[in-house]
Amino acid sequence: MFATNIHKLRKSKSMTQGDLAEVLGVGVSTISDWEKAKKYPRAGVIEKISSYFGVAKNKLFEEQADLFDLYDSDDDVINLPIVGRVSCGNGITVFEEIDGYEETPKTWVRGGDHFYVRASGDSMINARIHDGDLLLIKKQDDVEDGEIAAITIDEQIFLKRVFKSNDMIILQSENSEIPPMFKTENDGHIRIIGKLKKIVIDM
Repeated sequence: MFATNIHKLRKSKSMTQGDLAEVLGVGVSTISDWEKAKKYPRAGVIEKISSYFGVAKNKLFEEQADLFDLYDSDDDVINLPIVGRVSCGNGITVFEEIDGYEETPKTWVRGGDHFYVRASGDSMINARIHDGDLLLIKKQDDVEDGEIAAITIDEQIFLKRVFKSNDMIILQSENSEIPPMFKTENDGHIRIIGKLKKIVIDM
């Protein structure tokens, strides 16, 4: 049953076997062996799988009629990763550094994949985003003009308000002391990876 369940979970996030291997710190051949029921993960890796997908460990090894049966309907929270660094090669966003997990109400994350980043510095202070705040991001590759987006520039994550003009992207901070950045839309060093959904204030 684990082979079927891990395959369903991987596909639900549109991940390749290589993507999942990077997230879990295992080889691609290991993922392949799991999905062919040739091998099973060790306890520590099972914990990672459970946390990453927000699925109870025991349910990974039980027969499920549907993907949604993997999720405990009585549990009103899900663990989401706090992402420190990503790679975006070949058009695929892969979390390379995960700084932990945050329990999140399921009502916050209906529709689409979500993750957290932690604010650093004061570049978005006028949007009430302060250093250390957790920022809930909905994973998507574009935003509407003027929305706040999580953006990667050379695999580092930034949070900026996005404006578009002709073939230019303007990345605007919410701090008058920080000038905007101007990028072309075909600049391979920049990529929108998500839209800001919620600020979790650091107390």
